Amino acid sequence: MNTTIRIKLSVMMFLEFFIWGSWFVTLGTFLASNLHASGSETASIFSTQSWGAIIAPFVIGLIADRYFNAEKILGILHIIGAFLMYQMYVSDDVGVFYSYVLGYMILYMPTLALVNSVSFNQMKDPEKEFANIRVWGTIGWILAGLSISFLFHWDSAEGVTQGLLKNTFLLAGIAALILGLFSFSLPKTPPKVAATEKIKIGDIIGLDALKLLKDKNFAIFFISSILICIPLAFYYQNAHPFLTEAGVENPTGKMAIGQISEALFLLLIPVFFTRFGFKKTILVGMLAWAIRYVLFAYGNGSDLSLMLIIGIALHGICYDFFFVSGQIYTNSKAGEKYKSAAQGLITLATYGVGMLIGFAVAGWITDNYKTIDGAIDWKMVWIIPAGIAFGVFLLFALLFNDKTKTVEEIPAV
Repeated sequence: MNTTIRIKLSVMMFLEFFIWGSWFVTLGTFLASNLHASGSETASIFSTQSWGAIIAPFVIGLIADRYFNAEKILGILHIIGAFLMYQMYVSDDVGVFYSYVLGYMILYMPTLALVNSVSFNQMKDPEKEFANIRVWGTIGWILAGLSISFLFHWDSAEGVTQGLLKNTFLLAGIAALILGLFSFSLPKTPPKVAATEKIKIGDIIGLDALKLLKDKNFAIFFISSILICIPLAFYYQNAHPFLTEAGVENPTGKMAIGQISEALFLLLIPVFFTRFGFKKTILVGMLAWAIRYVLFAYGNGSDLSLMLIIGIALHGICYDFFFVSGQIYTNSKAGEKYKSAAQGLITLATYGVGMLIGFAVAGWITDNYKTIDGAIDWKMVWIIPAGIAFGVFLLFALLFNDKTKTVEEIPAV
């Protein structure tokens, strides 16, 4: 891969995640302060991510892999996405806003696979080269958060009161338009499947990998993956509104600590796999979810603000030690025949089904745990997912007993 292509792929990855980080982190606070959304309405809007994840494989499998170059579809989806972002920017009704977010997420979620396809198509050794490209996505997400807090100050107490968080959609829309136009200059990535070749729906959503559920340990892992997404949804949906209400300054910028942590702990996964194995590594990730939410439940934005910062910083352990470890485990159990199907099935189960349930539960809990004056009882909102995470931890610790080594499947980072 020459330098020009490497730079183009890095810019593509940077913009892809800069867009997402520009609006998704602050969405919960925006909905509460600008649109006065209830917990259930907020949950419905966040669940569009799950619907997008469920529909994305069909967009990729039925269209992108068969008829058009990946970079061209990427460009078209982001240009349309820029238009929808502008509509979200000018919307002042929750119902109308929901329709635009749903449309946007159906278009955006497939682009996550498309940027990977464009990247992999240019690599001779993806396991060694991809991490150096993908890291620019994390940098893009981090810089989006830092810009909102420290450059524009849209998430300051005054900014939130003045409704300035709506500007995040304008920022994301501009970045989406830039990436949409830029995508047409990316290396050509032709369709993988002939347009005349028959394709099964089961292949698209990974139904062939259901055979793996005959293995008791994989079935336990599969169920645990769905269940752990319930507490994960609480973080995405409630963390920013909670930090804002707690009086934490520059909450969006400080939440970027989670992405920095994610990048750092990714490097430690091979060490943990080698020394402790898959089960202990993933258990550490599960336990970290419970600890994080306990810190949120008992911390505050003043004298105990360090507890909140530590909770944010635990994101690297929470995400990497469970989800990345899980991807590696799935890869090792599936074998060559079912690798793609298995990863597709896990993605559908977690980001689709698991997160869909999680957002609904988080919205219900938020609506039903309020004080007499209508304020949210944040202590209970965090204690409940902490309990769920600990329950999944116990389930996995007691029932999972796979001695298979998966160290050889760890990708280079």
